[in-house]
Amino acid sequence: MKKYLILAAILFTGVISAQEAKPVLEPFGKQVKATYFFENGQVQQEGFFENGKLEGFWVSYNEDGSKKSSGFYADGIKTGKWFFWNEKNLSEVDYSNNAIAMVKNWKQEAIAISN
Repeated sequence: MKKYLILAAILFTGVISAQEAKPVLEPFGKQVKATYFFENGQVQQEGFFENGKLEGFWVSYNEDGSKKSSGFYADGIKTGKWFFWNEKNLSEVDYSNNAIAMVKNWKQEAIAISN
């Protein structure tokens, strides 16, 4: 019987550790701040919900912690300027009426900041 309990405990522990990290939800006035995580514990994305829809500033990260994208939602729709980073460039995307209105791209060399 002890063997079965130990086996069940090991299996249960494996199932729990294999599950995806759950988001942290925090009340913030009328909004709820949501923070999602990668399995390695790094923040994957964070932002706000209001009335069940994405609202306000959101930011996403790569698993190494580098910024991947940032921008604003209004009533669940991307709006205004959004920025997207990758190894080679930075893209600025303007959203209007739930559609891409304009895209600008910069190469990393052109946007590097020296100390």
